[in-house]
Amino acid sequence: MDALSRAGPRPRRAAAAASPLPWGRFAAWIDCVCVVTFDLELGQAMELVYPHDFRLTEKEKTSICYLSFPDSYSGGLGDTQFSFRLRQAGGSRDSPFQDDGRYNREAPLTLQREAAHYFGYVYFRQVKDSSMKRGYFQKSLVLVSRLPYVNLFQCLLQLIAPEYFDKLEPCLEAVCNEIDQWPPPVPGQTLNLPVMGVVIQVRIPSRVDKPGSSPVKQCNQENLLPAPLVLPSVHELDLFRCFQPVLIHIQMLWELMLLGEPMVVMAPSPTVSSEMVLALTSCLAPLRYCCDFRPYFTIHDSEFKEYTTRTQAPPNIIVGVTNPFFIKTLQHWPHILRVGELRMSGDLPKQVKVKKLAKLKTLDTKPGIYTSYKTFLHKDKTLIKRLLKGIQRKRPSEVQSALLRRHLLELTQSFIIPLEHYMASLMPLQRAITPWKNPPQIRPFCQEDFMKSLEHAGPQLTCVLKGDWLGLYRRFFKSPNFDGWFRQRHREMTQKLEALHLEAICEADIVAWMKDKSEVEIVDLVLKLREKLVRARCQHLPVKEETLQRVSLYIDTIIGSLPEDLQAVLHHP
Repeated sequence: MDALSRAGPRPRRAAAAASPLPWGRFAAWIDCVCVVTFDLELGQAMELVYPHDFRLTEKEKTSICYLSFPDSYSGGLGDTQFSFRLRQAGGSRDSPFQDDGRYNREAPLTLQREAAHYFGYVYFRQVKDSSMKRGYFQKSLVLVSRLPYVNLFQCLLQLIAPEYFDKLEPCLEAVCNEIDQWPPPVPGQTLNLPVMGVVIQVRIPSRVDKPGSSPVKQCNQENLLPAPLVLPSVHELDLFRCFQPVLIHIQMLWELMLLGEPMVVMAPSPTVSSEMVLALTSCLAPLRYCCDFRPYFTIHDSEFKEYTTRTQAPPNIIVGVTNPFFIKTLQHWPHILRVGELRMSGDLPKQVKVKKLAKLKTLDTKPGIYTSYKTFLHKDKTLIKRLLKGIQRKRPSEVQSALLRRHLLELTQSFIIPLEHYMASLMPLQRAITPWKNPPQIRPFCQEDFMKSLEHAGPQLTCVLKGDWLGLYRRFFKSPNFDGWFRQRHREMTQKLEALHLEAICEADIVAWMKDKSEVEIVDLVLKLREKLVRARCQHLPVKEETLQRVSLYIDTIIGSLPEDLQAVLHHP
């Protein structure tokens, strides 16, 4: 039994008063920390889960063990960092983090806390060690979280993993205690997060941020000693470095992501695989990528059979793999991106070619995009020229990444804005919302009507790219990304209608309405208003608090006008 398990449940501390449960603040960021080691008899084995009372199912433990080590033999010694994402097994479970959903309401859709998946952020060390039977020390420290903060957690691992490998459990317990003092991630706030004598400063992005706005600005530094380690972003990768071998195909990759096409990324290491998958899924921001994605996937994964079967079409998912065995088992997938090691150089890296899938046969297959896909839009040659000029002028990678991100953002916005405009036109007029009738319905989305609207309000207004935009929209309507976008917008519009209806009720003359109404009608109104009030508070509708208070007063006024026996019944539902 390890030292941490013997320690027993940790007592609550007064300092963590903001969270009523032990480990509440810790769980706002990280679900648990795992240590995976290599056992000669068992293979990968879970050495430690901390906090020790955090419950992972056996299936989750097995998956984390396999996903925390490189899949194919890597003779490379040293430290490796990568990430994975796995499906939660065994249904929902209680967390010490008490969240009323505020974070997900205020965070960008692309950074919401996952409900059914965990992210794993891995720091793997492989070094020669004569004291070990195998002659090697092989161990991974893994942060398991529902937050997609790849930069923050990999930075955190760089600080704590080397120290942990030297000092083991006591060091890990001290770090977890420090994290349990952190303030929760609140969108829009800049936070100082102390750990191991370093203060990490981050800004948590908010839904109201202007897309493409500048990253965190340093603040409150005069009071901080030592000066903080400022992370420009909790989640944004170096896109230019990730995409350097495929820059001339960025248009095709954006379309494949937009349409939710099944794709395999074959890479030489879990680092390259996970970075490429996360970079691809971030291409659509601020649109949320609604399909499944696995930054790193192994042959031991529980979904391996599901993905490799040839009896049905591949699912809408992007998987990152490193084992050459996948070249044979995933040959039937429609889009396979094979990349080599990512190396930054002073020149434009060799660009991979688009090749026919039939050529993907041997284990030593060359890098390339193996697909028969034909893009709907033409390539943007100006972007390539600007990036080339940046390489020639030795422009920093972060500036090149910003150029690339801005290009992808404008492309996505050009595509989505016509959809947003059409969707807004389906909203009933405000004058159609009357206090004593149910709010009118949002009109149905008609694809043909939308297509007609593109003639005068299409992407050509904001984007210079030519091509078959109509064909791209038609394919998009069949994708999970359209379904996810439509459901989200429809839900927001329905809530707005509810809010407008409550405001209309508040402005109405309730006493005049009651004059010619029967008791049954008045009681019915009380019950409906109460239901609306509960829904407004539970669903956090966009309604001012004073509006809700006025509705409460209206309910009291209406009840006060009724006979005493009815009043007694309504006051004690």
